[in-house]
Amino acid sequence: MLKTTEKQLHIGVLLYGCGHHQAAWLMDNSRIEDIGSISYYQELAQLAEKGLLDAVFFADHHAFPANDAQVMPAFWFDPLINLTAISQVTHHIGLVATISSTFSNPYTVSRQLLSLDHLTKGRVGWNLVTSMSDNEARNHSMEALPLHNQRYEKAEEFSILMDQLFLSWDACDFVHNREENKIINASNIHSFNHSGHYFQVAGPSTVPKSPQGAPVKMQAGASKQGVALAANHAEVVYSVSWNLKQAKNFRHKLNDAIEKSSKPKKHIKILPGLVTYVGHTHEEALAKKEALDQALPIEVALKQLSSFIQQDCLNWNIDEKVPPLPSVEAFNGPVGRYETILEIIRDTDPTVKELLGYLNAGGGHCTLIGTPKEIVDQMEIWFKEGVADGFNLMPPTLPDSLEDFVEMIVPEMQKRGLFREAYTEHTFRERMGL
Repeated sequence: MLKTTEKQLHIGVLLYGCGHHQAAWLMDNSRIEDIGSISYYQELAQLAEKGLLDAVFFADHHAFPANDAQVMPAFWFDPLINLTAISQVTHHIGLVATISSTFSNPYTVSRQLLSLDHLTKGRVGWNLVTSMSDNEARNHSMEALPLHNQRYEKAEEFSILMDQLFLSWDACDFVHNREENKIINASNIHSFNHSGHYFQVAGPSTVPKSPQGAPVKMQAGASKQGVALAANHAEVVYSVSWNLKQAKNFRHKLNDAIEKSSKPKKHIKILPGLVTYVGHTHEEALAKKEALDQALPIEVALKQLSSFIQQDCLNWNIDEKVPPLPSVEAFNGPVGRYETILEIIRDTDPTVKELLGYLNAGGGHCTLIGTPKEIVDQMEIWFKEGVADGFNLMPPTLPDSLEDFVEMIVPEMQKRGLFREAYTEHTFRERMGL
């Protein structure tokens, strides 16, 4: 591969339990006993910062059915509380929390995000989602989730309102002038009186806009409505792509939606999920994946597949080919993951057991196995093809896979000029080139 100098990859990491492989907690060296300790997440974030990564990111889920002995309480802490603790032991890395517009109060959550953004001098981003399970809805005084279209209609209004709150007044109007007995320039700070279908908020926020203007707005959602929401409001999109073909299709779909949006010329950065198994030899990398796959009970893997495709797979013969599945148009669940599963099946014609192997870590995100050179070769192809501005790392095990990435893959990217050698920007927004 030729050395790249024009622009560089953005790399974030999604911190999740003991790692994204379902068997990660079963390994002898896992940190399962520490996932309820804030120091565990602080250490992971410090490791990511050692590797000069752009951001640490937390997904979220508002329910914990606890009806299975093997259910991982991976979202133990509220993301914003967790990131606040992480902010106190890191200095540069971005801090991204997932926010559900279906369940969140925009005034409260915007104030929390702005507070953390001031606390960190501009290191905060937020990932807008609409949530996806009735179990979550029942924890928020709802019998079930609102319909898909209604959730995205609410998300559209939520996003507009969050911008109004983030930018409702400027810190320069906090004048604290003792001689003139004047704390603020009150004439410059006004109510904006948002009155919509879902929210009525007078404003302004109690917190002025942040050092980076506003927290960086991320979005994750591959349905038609999700892509339209991203086109209208997102600055960075997290995506699910199994292969280069699927990544190209998503870029085209997003670009088409941008052309139809109010800002048809803007570029939204895409960070596909990335699972890596890296070794000094290809065989060593394969052995790392094989050890995890062998440790995972088949029943657990089938339960995950059942949740992804929203039908019971527990009685499927794992040595036979995957049975025919409904089209994307006939599927009512999260579209991005389902499209990926269909793509894996078209791409590999797998048995059920083989499909489970592809989904065990990350649920079908791009999975690269090999030496640092082999892995960065593929990352560079995606980057040069314009389908990825970087990647959202999903380590199969934590901290081991993250350590492997920092110690082996980061130097290979740096050698090619694909990745920074030091933090130079002051805010997360600047680092992302926004």
